[in-house]
Amino acid sequence: MPGPMARRIDVTGTGGVRLAAWEFGDPPKSDRTTSTGGEPELPGPGERGPGVLLLHGLMGRASHWAPTARWLSERHRAVALDQRGHGRSDKPAEAAFTREAYVDDAEAALEQLGLAPAVLIGHAMGALTAWQLAAKRPDLVSGVIICDMRASALGAASQREWADWFKSWPVPFATLADVRKWFGEDDPWVERPNPARGEFYAEVMQECEDGWRPVFEHEQMLKSRETWVYDAHWEELAQVQCPALVVRGLDGELGRAEAQEMVRVLPKGEYAEVADAGHLVHYDQPEAWRGAIEPFLDAVRTV
Repeated sequence: MPGPMARRIDVTGTGGVRLAAWEFGDPPKSDRTTSTGGEPELPGPGERGPGVLLLHGLMGRASHWAPTARWLSERHRAVALDQRGHGRSDKPAEAAFTREAYVDDAEAALEQLGLAPAVLIGHAMGALTAWQLAAKRPDLVSGVIICDMRASALGAASQREWADWFKSWPVPFATLADVRKWFGEDDPWVERPNPARGEFYAEVMQECEDGWRPVFEHEQMLKSRETWVYDAHWEELAQVQCPALVVRGLDGELGRAEAQEMVRVLPKGEYAEVADAGHLVHYDQPEAWRGAIEPFLDAVRTV
């Protein structure tokens, strides 16, 4: 669940789907006073960076970005979006879960929140949405950070593996501790114990009468995923005109060769990698993640 400092803003997505956007910024620190010892000093208009929209990956939620959004809020207006089918946003059975729907939702969020031109920070599926929106609406996007998302097609076998994986989940979980243990240690997809992964999945569970279950529907997740796994996405990458940073965890799903090819294809591509991090880079190594993206954000801010 979002923390006590979370502020929810409702956004209307494409097809009328109600989306929840969240601001996690802490109030100004009282020790940031002026040199004369008066009121807390806030960044002036010239110091403020562009707006930032944070887009989680498949099965994620906006609150996964809370630590990132908090430090971003010192210099930017940072908003994290619960995408359709995720978090506190609507999950209508009849809704579209196409690439177009996700991209249009992000576009609507930028416009309704008054964030544009904004930096889009996306993880996995959210990163694909970010670069597809940057290609479609360059006027709305001043920079893109792509975190551990592949541009190549993953194929039918990958989709079958995911369907089988969902079936293997021992739901309902009796306790959140069981959630953390299964996803952090017992899940056959885990090569070595990973407490951050356990925490990541604990964040997307809700308490039901019979135990803890995900806040999303597995079928909607598979439907969302099948709209990108069969296709390659190099063409849209080449259309991204703004500065773009490709970030990968050294143990993530995006290999170094493919990441560097993505940087080459991007007209203004840059590369960063985070050691001792897997797919969930911002969760595995939050400080190193910040160190990887902050110089890029500072450069975009001064353009």
